[in-house]
Amino acid sequence: MKWHPNQEKNPLPFSPFKSSTVPRPIGWLSSVSEDGQENIAPYSQWQNLTFDPPMVMFSANQYPDGRRKDTVLNAEKTGWFVWNMATYDLREDVNKTAMALAPSESEWDHLDVTKEYSDNGNIPMVKESPIKFECRYLSTHRLPGNSNVGTIDIVFAKVEVIHIDDAVITEAGKIDIEKIMPIARLGYFDYTVVRETFEMRVPGADGDAQSGLEGSA
Repeated sequence: MKWHPNQEKNPLPFSPFKSSTVPRPIGWLSSVSEDGQENIAPYSQWQNLTFDPPMVMFSANQYPDGRRKDTVLNAEKTGWFVWNMATYDLREDVNKTAMALAPSESEWDHLDVTKEYSDNGNIPMVKESPIKFECRYLSTHRLPGNSNVGTIDIVFAKVEVIHIDDAVITEAGKIDIEKIMPIARLGYFDYTVVRETFEMRVPGADGDAQSGLEGSA
C-alpha cells in the first residue's frame, strides 16, 4: 500500500504511523507545580538530543479541549523536571500514571513505589527506577496540528544530574541494560522490553568517531 496521510483517509483500521516509528523510549516524567502539586506521567515522544552537554526533549500533545499537559506547565513554571527510566518491573506503575485525574489528585497516590527527591527543584523521583535524570528546563517550541489534540509542545532541557543505581553498573563500567529491562512504546496499546543486546562496531572508525558513538566528550 501507499498512503498520503495529509491528503487521504487512512486505508487501514488502525494508523500505521506511530506503529512504524518504534520502539520509542518512554519519558516517565515527574514534576511539581508552583503550588506544590506533585505529578508523574509517561510520554512516548522522548529522546536525547546531544551528549556534550547532555540535553533531552519530549513532546506533549494537548488535550482535546486545548489544555496543555501539566508536565509542560510545571517545567515552564518551576524550571525543572525528572526523567525516571521505565522498566519491566515498574510497567504497571508506569501504566497507572497515564490515567486522567482531577487537578486536585496526584498520580503518586495510586502507585506502589517509593518517593525520593531531586537535588534541584525538590521534584519527586521513583526510587525503584534504576536511572534518573534531573532536567533543567530550557525552552518550549509549539507546533500547531490539525486539531487541539494534534497540537504539541516540544520541551527542551539540559540534564544537570544523573542518578544511577550502582547495582546496574557492570564491572567494565557500563550500564547493564539486560539487567534493567527497560520498556519502550510501540503502537496501539503495545509495548516491548529489552532483554537482549548485541554489539556492532563501525569498520575503520577512528577514535573521534568511537567517542561519539559511546557518547564521550
